[in-house]
Amino acid sequence: MHHLRRAITGLVVIACATLGAQQSRSSWSGVYTTAQAAAGEKIYGDKCASCHGPDLGGIERAPALAGGTFLESWHGRDLRRLLERIETMPPGAPNSLAPAESVALLAFLLRASDMPAGPAALPPDRAQLAAITFERTQAAGVSTAQNPARPPAAVAAGGRGAQPPSAPTSGATLSWTTYGANLASHRYSAADQITKDNFNRLQVAWRLKTDFLGPRPDTLYSATPLLVDRVLYTTAGMRRAVIALNPTSGEMLWMHGEDEGRRGQNAIRNGAGRGLAYWASADGTDRRIVYVTPGYRLKALDARTGVPIPSFGKNGVVDLKTEIDQDGLDLDTAEIGLNATPLVVGDVIVVGAAHRPGGNPRTMRNAKGYLRGYDARTGKRLWIFHTIPQRGQFGYDTWLEGSAEYNGNTGVWAQMSADPELGLVYVPVEMPTGDYYGGNRPGNNLFADSLVALDVKTGKRKWHFQTVHHDVWDWDLACAPILFDMTVNGRAVKAIAQPTKHAFLFVFNRETGQPIWPIEERPVPQSDVPKERTSPTQPFPTKPAPFDRQGVTESDLQDLTPALRAEAIEVAKRYKMGPLFTPPVVSSPDGPLATMTLPSEVGGANWPGGSFDPDNNVLYIHSHANVFMNALVAANPAQSDMGYVAGQARAGGAGGAGGRGAGPAVGRAGGGGGGRGGTVQGLPLIKPPYDQITAYNMNTGDIIWQKTHSSTPDDIRNHPALKGLNLPRLGQPGRTFIGVLTTKNLVIAGEGGVHTNEAGRRIALLRAYDKATGADVGAVEMPNRQTGSPMSYQIDGRQFIVLAVSGNDGAELLAYALP
Repeated sequence: MHHLRRAITGLVVIACATLGAQQSRSSWSGVYTTAQAAAGEKIYGDKCASCHGPDLGGIERAPALAGGTFLESWHGRDLRRLLERIETMPPGAPNSLAPAESVALLAFLLRASDMPAGPAALPPDRAQLAAITFERTQAAGVSTAQNPARPPAAVAAGGRGAQPPSAPTSGATLSWTTYGANLASHRYSAADQITKDNFNRLQVAWRLKTDFLGPRPDTLYSATPLLVDRVLYTTAGMRRAVIALNPTSGEMLWMHGEDEGRRGQNAIRNGAGRGLAYWASADGTDRRIVYVTPGYRLKALDARTGVPIPSFGKNGVVDLKTEIDQDGLDLDTAEIGLNATPLVVGDVIVVGAAHRPGGNPRTMRNAKGYLRGYDARTGKRLWIFHTIPQRGQFGYDTWLEGSAEYNGNTGVWAQMSADPELGLVYVPVEMPTGDYYGGNRPGNNLFADSLVALDVKTGKRKWHFQTVHHDVWDWDLACAPILFDMTVNGRAVKAIAQPTKHAFLFVFNRETGQPIWPIEERPVPQSDVPKERTSPTQPFPTKPAPFDRQGVTESDLQDLTPALRAEAIEVAKRYKMGPLFTPPVVSSPDGPLATMTLPSEVGGANWPGGSFDPDNNVLYIHSHANVFMNALVAANPAQSDMGYVAGQARAGGAGGAGGRGAGPAVGRAGGGGGGRGGTVQGLPLIKPPYDQITAYNMNTGDIIWQKTHSSTPDDIRNHPALKGLNLPRLGQPGRTFIGVLTTKNLVIAGEGGVHTNEAGRRIALLRAYDKATGADVGAVEMPNRQTGSPMSYQIDGRQFIVLAVSGNDGAELLAYALP
């Protein structure tokens, strides 16, 4: 009995010791896996960030989920209680997350507080979670499990003999999980290591030349990478290879590429595109990279290895030229593709469509650019939205004389945004076939030039707004709308802002589609082109004010010297000037040669769109001022059935001008519409600035500041007619598409052209601005112009800024960081 009593006592002691160990287990002891945290990060971005902020900092009534206050409030409490709090969210739909999703979100919150991962997953069992204590700091003697995704010091230094970075190696890790940083398309990072005080100390941490990833160099590399679970993913090269990189060294981890043969050679949207998308299952065990090839095929790759997912579509591929509700699309030659990334919303992949530039289409019967949603696991088509309505569908009657039956285009080539809480995806739709001539498509042509809100699970339309009726200016919607919250008359409103090529911000309640500020239908000039029937009115937002010049008058003409201004006035007499929405003319050798259109057919704003500071509700947008000479000539019936196509009468006769109205110069006035439009002695016909950044207070709709962005190019600064002038910063003329990045401290953007610096080197600048005032606070050199929108992430407290630059000699991805 004595021995039995001793044995029982021993067991009790062991049990109590074990229980005590369980009760005292720390949240710092590696209680979750990196896969769980990665899945939780995606869930947070999809379902929580709209309330708690992309940086977990909290917005209005929603508390912070990271930082000192959060750590203090949960210190000493067990993880079961934190899980129970997660399950009460969102207030309007508690317990809407699956159990695995709630646990994954809990894992993400632990990682966001710098608590390390371990080999075992965080359990869903509440009793086990009750045995784990949330602690604000790592207790002495508690060993931390190594994060398997964290590279050792030698790898972080690139394995190239480099010394470990002097920047902090501990601290927060902040990701960038979708093209626009979040589904609201904020292009914002909470990373804060880089400030106005140290921006000028930035150095190139690593660089990746992309020339080897295709048959020829990429001269317009426009991708934005993603940073997910401490791996950088992007596309690169003319065949759109997918690559995974070490984010601190640029070392390639894996690459997936293919030669699509004849289909790829015929691709109407080749090159790297805008990038890719990421999807993960709720438990984080299945993680995928999703992208669209130049040949218009949707592919899913294992995020760990780059190997196609065999259960997705057919051996990892969905052919987007099929299941598109139209017959006769040749898989090799059909002129439909996509540069934009897919948008992943929950378990749905939304995919748009793009076409050739439409100034000189061969036929009005182009492929239709319908929008589709696919199951992220299987690749099964879930829904299709007919951007050109079919008979019996809403909007069909806006295509008069049955023109919806045979017209094409009207795709979604822009990036998209989504609100997972509302279950809506917001879709910017392009214009129909014929950028400058609509005689074959009478009517307002829904859903062209429209922002459309769709149910992400069914594709059903919730609301829409058309920003241009019967477009003949190529002012279709080119970029993602920006989602934000604001207060209107004391009431919280979920809002959405859509920037446009013609320099407007259209702002709506994103739940209902009702304008935040009145939008007026105003009379506009009418066309006299045969068969053309332009809309008698167009929508004009009363607020915010436009972010760039609209329409052309004599006061807009070149004025750098009196002689240049006098010459500009003479040149302009050969063209038609007028207010916004002045339509194109049939070009005549006796005049007018064309309509001077400002903003041009490429903006204003274009595909990079804007960025948004959620801390202050400030929207930043880059724009450029470039006159487009909008003119038509009779089409050659042997080449096109359009009737009229873009061109100028003295630029080679009927149909002789190239796409987008470009053609040989006419006298001293450039006849082309693609470059700088009309010129005076090679200088732009209009006065500067030629590109700028505008900041809006989105609580009031007021402009806070505007700032000329790019340096004056050499051909203007050194022009003989301007000799002796001390020119200020004038901006970069031409097709200057610049994405803006906003961080906790700065607004950052690269220049759209190169110039010669004082040392005689050809460079462009990566510039930093004060968010509140627009003041210049820093600039570092780039080897070429910015062509891809910048992004930022933070690894263990070290912040990186990454962007694509390109020139005639090729492209590269640059990563900047502090030394």
